[in-house]
Amino acid sequence: MHAYRKTIVVLSLACVAVPGLAQPLYNDGTTEVDARLLALAGAFYSGENYSQSGTRGEGSSRWQEAVLQYGLDWRHTLDAGSQLYGSLNWVSSATFGDGDPAGWTSGDERRTKVEDAYTGWRSGTLFSALGENGVDLSVGRQNIVIGDGFLVSGDALNLGKEFLDGQANRGGAYYLTGRKAFDRTAVLRLGGQQGWRGDLMWLKSDNPAQASPELAVGTLEHVSPQGTLGLTYLNVTDTDQAMADMLFPDRKGMQLYSVRGQGNAGVPGLFLAGEYAWEQKDSARENAWYLEAGWTFADLPGAPSINYRYSRFSEGYDPLFYGNGRALGTWFQGEVAANYAGPFNSNAAVQHLGLKVAAADDLKLGMLLYAFRTLDTSRNQLDADEADFYAEWAIDQHWTLMPLVGLYKPKQSSADGGTQVGNSRTNLYGQVLVAWAF
Repeated sequence: MHAYRKTIVVLSLACVAVPGLAQPLYNDGTTEVDARLLALAGAFYSGENYSQSGTRGEGSSRWQEAVLQYGLDWRHTLDAGSQLYGSLNWVSSATFGDGDPAGWTSGDERRTKVEDAYTGWRSGTLFSALGENGVDLSVGRQNIVIGDGFLVSGDALNLGKEFLDGQANRGGAYYLTGRKAFDRTAVLRLGGQQGWRGDLMWLKSDNPAQASPELAVGTLEHVSPQGTLGLTYLNVTDTDQAMADMLFPDRKGMQLYSVRGQGNAGVPGLFLAGEYAWEQKDSARENAWYLEAGWTFADLPGAPSINYRYSRFSEGYDPLFYGNGRALGTWFQGEVAANYAGPFNSNAAVQHLGLKVAAADDLKLGMLLYAFRTLDTSRNQLDADEADFYAEWAIDQHWTLMPLVGLYKPKQSSADGGTQVGNSRTNLYGQVLVAWAF
């Protein structure tokens, strides 16, 4: 397998597979050192603004974002194929223009900071009963994803200076989300690629927009060719109390349990997935769940696929660190809704239909349709429909281009409990994303 096929880069709240080219710097057969360089840029337009920060008036927004990631990955092979490994890289991010239409960013954000800084050891064939690399221990600053991102898909909320007078500023580039690593982690993974496996994790966020929580997490999974079944336990052991009082007053001490499954049940072309999560807080018990089914018509030109999903998030459900763990639209549902207008995976029922086809070997076309319905309208009124049309063009092994056009129609304006400022007209939204990997 070529090195550039080993790394999957997630473009922001949109999930786009980009071949991350790791350039070898040193290899003596035992020790390998690779350089990493990835540049992301996006130009965005929204015909309407949204009242999330309280700083946006009626009208449109035009803005640009840029992210540059650069650093080193290394591996050192020991006895029985065991391996020491690690990574050290930085991210520089910026937002330009008006800032985004929700007022998460102002357009003046600039920041450079260490992103990944971790080291680890994997066991190779030392513990054959646990499978290859059946023990994997890592510590440091790194990205963590559980399942398909329904609960945890990195620490990926990148707000800027506009929201809360900059108290939650993480450097902007809100959509491109260059920063996804948890600040401090200790992760023990047990089990190989098949059969029973599990994880024990301690995660510490330094993200003020998440109230900088500390998490204890355990997972247990059974992996087979037919699919994966998994259990997750998560306990929020601590938060930054000042930020939590403003944003997540019930987060500290919260416990969450979930059961999930994903696979094809042994039927080629079939896709099935689902998860049910229970939250226990001091003030309430909440839940969220989804069911999804899809089919790929592998014998037709372009191998078109269709997926339908129904998801429901109770009135006070805390969505934690959700994100696009496997595809565009999971779990940021709707380019306008998920990023600017809401709902943000709470107090909502969402129906989703996705279509995708390969127009050529290097070009995929897709359509995402959503219907959002509010459960408790005394909290807000975010009923809306959205349609997004996009293309993914892998120009060559270095360049990837993704244009997208969206139409978002809310039922209510901000004056009537919604978030679209000044009116409830259909919003025309557009973006062009480009990635270059070395």
